[in-house]
Amino acid sequence: MTSDSQPHPDLLGLEPEDAKASLRAAILAQRETRSERRRSDAAAGFAIILGAIPDVREARTVALYAARRFEPHTNLALEKLHAAGKQILFPVLGTGLQRQWACFRGLDDLVQRAPGRPPEPSGEALGIDAIAQADAVIVPALAVDTAGSRLGHGGGWYDRALGHVRPGVKVIAMVFPDEVYDATTHPLPQEDHDRPVDGVATPQEWYWLTRPSA
Repeated sequence: MTSDSQPHPDLLGLEPEDAKASLRAAILAQRETRSERRRSDAAAGFAIILGAIPDVREARTVALYAARRFEPHTNLALEKLHAAGKQILFPVLGTGLQRQWACFRGLDDLVQRAPGRPPEPSGEALGIDAIAQADAVIVPALAVDTAGSRLGHGGGWYDRALGHVRPGVKVIAMVFPDEVYDATTHPLPQEDHDRPVDGVATPQEWYWLTRPSA
């Protein structure tokens, strides 16, 4: 929730796209101040918390991702879920820069295909609609608010991909604790194409979010 350490740039009067850019910059700057040790400690917490979410624990197929440098680390969670027998759908870069999915077969199978790109499985790429196989979906985020709004990195790929998630399947965002915003006081800027999430996971806890009534 809102805290003294939470970035709150002045977004008054900005269009949603510009407000998002300002908030992204502030959050990324704060993420850069986290030491590798703090990120590693957080990764251990995330692995435990994700495994405690009933929808993840009971899922046969889970969508998860490889973290970028300053994102919450996911390797421990990937290993734990893989060891538990889950099929893990993993984002990959398909032809024409189109994001798709592939099956995770272990950390040793991941290949970094280009500098700056997250590692990807070596196996066959599936279509973008392969996420419809997932029984739980875990997505990256720079921030979420308590009404389920999510701030991503700006490419819009996850918003498009989430359109293929089966009805009723929960979407859970991974963020650091100070990246959960109170929707009543600091709602995240939103555009029409943005897809909400159902829950949030931090290294300490997880919980479902309350979306406003239509």
